[in-house]
Amino acid sequence: MEDLAKAVMENALKLGAKYADIRIEQSRGEGFLLENGNVEQVSSDSTVGAGIRVLAKGAWGFYATTSLDRKSLLDATKRAYNMAVSSSQRVKEPCKLAPMKVVQDRDVIKVKKKMDDFPMEDRVQLAKDCDSAMRNVSKRIHRAAVSISGDTKKKLFCSTEGALIAHDMMKCYLSLRAVAHEAEITEDQYQLEGGTGGFEAIEKKNPIKLSQELARKTAELVKAPTAPTEEMTVIMDQDYVALLTHEIIGHPSEADRVLGKEAAWAGVAWWKGMIGQRVGSDLFNASDDPRIEGSLGYYKYDDEGVLAQEKVLIKDGVLVGHMHSRETAAIFGVEPNGGMRATSSQFVPLIRMGNTFIKPGDWTFEEMIEDVKHGIYAVGEKVPSIDNRRYNWQISSMWAYMIEKGELTTLLRDVTIAGTAPVFFKSIDAVGKDFILRPISSCAKGDPLQLMYMGNGGPHIRGRAQVIGTRGK
Repeated sequence: MEDLAKAVMENALKLGAKYADIRIEQSRGEGFLLENGNVEQVSSDSTVGAGIRVLAKGAWGFYATTSLDRKSLLDATKRAYNMAVSSSQRVKEPCKLAPMKVVQDRDVIKVKKKMDDFPMEDRVQLAKDCDSAMRNVSKRIHRAAVSISGDTKKKLFCSTEGALIAHDMMKCYLSLRAVAHEAEITEDQYQLEGGTGGFEAIEKKNPIKLSQELARKTAELVKAPTAPTEEMTVIMDQDYVALLTHEIIGHPSEADRVLGKEAAWAGVAWWKGMIGQRVGSDLFNASDDPRIEGSLGYYKYDDEGVLAQEKVLIKDGVLVGHMHSRETAAIFGVEPNGGMRATSSQFVPLIRMGNTFIKPGDWTFEEMIEDVKHGIYAVGEKVPSIDNRRYNWQISSMWAYMIEKGELTTLLRDVTIAGTAPVFFKSIDAVGKDFILRPISSCAKGDPLQLMYMGNGGPHIRGRAQVIGTRGK
């Protein structure tokens, strides 16, 4: 398809485009859901298509097609160009693109076990083994659910500037859910594992052991008390930090949201206009880096052909940067940093997280606990509740422990932690060295909605926040 893509780009220039690019994609996905030993849902899909962006007269036009013959692609290019010209009549500030290094490259992910090397019947058997492992833990486990999915994608990116980049990628993930019930109490706990690569990304996580551990803790929780409601010292584990980072650091760092150009799904930024200002303690450092191999958020080039790199967002508590497209980079007067991605060729790319995380510090977990006289240790993440600026937040944990006189004591259920972003971040007084990156399989952004793979995480962190015992029992 390379010669055809180049011909389409040449045609875009002849039409009058200042810039254009095309993403030609072929994708295949397979997955299933097993509940209580029975396969309830099986999905399999295969798609091909192309998405063409055209910049003309200071405005964007976009057109997508599932027909990859020359005539269809040339027609799609003309339609995208006409949309750009039409839109230019309503554009107040003409779009400009920051310069970038144009490359020709191929990014191929090494895979040990492809979809076809791990037949569906073997995947179902693994799921049944996980299901049995959960339900055999306790009579309190009323429901077990296991889902295994794999996606492959081949993509070709070509631009009028001469970029030509081929991608060949596979991502796999496993989700586990255990539901326990006794008397009037129901506990529902969930875990996701996976990454970029073949099905070895699932197998190396020891799914059977994970299933047993998840079910055991879920069963324990139905007898656990709820937390007290008070402000106190909180220590958050890496899974909880992953969701906090995603919602309160990652999304507000997307420059289109900082500018108010994309605001769906609680989509503006609490630190708009605050570059160079303090937003946290000296121990608070955060970045986005898609280059972490094996992570679910891995990519080498974004959907504008920009080389992925570390995007330093917060340094020593000071806001220093955002995630950018070429357009927003030009507005801010910085270099593009590889933040544009689309779910598929049928969508316009948006600024998205790759792997966003709080950087590790030098504390051990034991050191973080030992000088806490009264506090909470929150483990895992469940449901976020945030305001439109992502300034005030409440995030529930899977479970928690009381910390009394430097020791973990009572197991707690139904725990929610609430905070105001800068107040909590400035209260951080300890950051662990035990960094973990967690997979996110379906981050939602945009209208129309786009779901995206990514990673979030960090180490244990300690600060002060309001703890809420959600059921008050």
